[in-house]
Amino acid sequence: MNVMKYLASRASKASARRPYHLLFCSLVFGLSHSLLVHAQDNPKGQIPARTELHSFQSLTISDAAFLKGEDAGTPVTVAGELRVAQGVGRMPVVVLVHGSSGIGSNTEVWARQFNEMGVSAFILDSFTGRGLTVVGPDQSQLGRLNLSLDAYRALEVLAKHPRVDPKRIVLMGFSRGGQATLYASENRFLKTWNRSGLDFAAYLPFYPDCHTAYQNDTDVADRPIRIFHGTADDYNPAPPCKAFVQRLRSAGRNVEMIEYAGAQHSFDSPLGPTTPTVSKNAQTVRNCRIKEEPVGRLINAVSGAPFTYADPCVERDPHVGYDPNAAQAAHRYVGEFLGVLFQAKKE
Repeated sequence: MNVMKYLASRASKASARRPYHLLFCSLVFGLSHSLLVHAQDNPKGQIPARTELHSFQSLTISDAAFLKGEDAGTPVTVAGELRVAQGVGRMPVVVLVHGSSGIGSNTEVWARQFNEMGVSAFILDSFTGRGLTVVGPDQSQLGRLNLSLDAYRALEVLAKHPRVDPKRIVLMGFSRGGQATLYASENRFLKTWNRSGLDFAAYLPFYPDCHTAYQNDTDVADRPIRIFHGTADDYNPAPPCKAFVQRLRSAGRNVEMIEYAGAQHSFDSPLGPTTPTVSKNAQTVRNCRIKEEPVGRLINAVSGAPFTYADPCVERDPHVGYDPNAAQAAHRYVGEFLGVLFQAKKE
């Protein structure tokens, strides 16, 4: 459904909505052309006005070095595609971080939605420059925190771009990229690795792995965090994320978790199977408890030994599946959420 059509239909049902929906309805018709104004029934709005490829330096780094703040790793050149939305001046941007299979079909759909909203999209590619295409069957090929580091480096690129509004850059990721997005909000990591001089305006992780407890992990950025998960996900199950959300909320953080009943892992990937299908040989830590203890050392919390992907708790063959209803609901939620957020940041 067209975004503006959806907003119009929702306006008549305001009484049943949460406060942020009410706020959105009061703001939407006042938003500038650079944000949400686009022609109804005009797919040309999804076409970026300009597409740029940006390569930049990052590191391939071990989790231990990242956690200890040691700038020790192998230099690597990674890249991203910036799709500048139609409009003028400095515009908001969503940085999209892929999962274990690289850039997928869901990224394309999200980028089109954002461009239609008047929001640019920066599609980060953390694999090609490292000679990787997929790490699902062997997650040990790349430390779990490398994608967070790449996101910070992407923020450095965007900080210098004349068409980017530095106050309106959001980080959004999927699966492994969702994990990277979630933990990129940690103040400890931001202080050590984010050298852009900017902050992300919000963090939107989709079906992340929340099985790792880092030191002081409730000390996160003073920015909204919205986690999206399917209740049937057996790849990165939702309950550990719910527990983390409760800890964050107890610490007074601005965080919510949105769940979609019966939705599988990768529920927003339109080229995925519409029935639950085994992701053959993919590793899952769904039965693992991983803990940072002491600082810089990830251990299996059950055995007390250093965690590895050879641990007995690591299993294979989780399921994935596209859920059009959950996907549509997520697209609506994100569109509304960003409308309010970007307007507030602009004022």
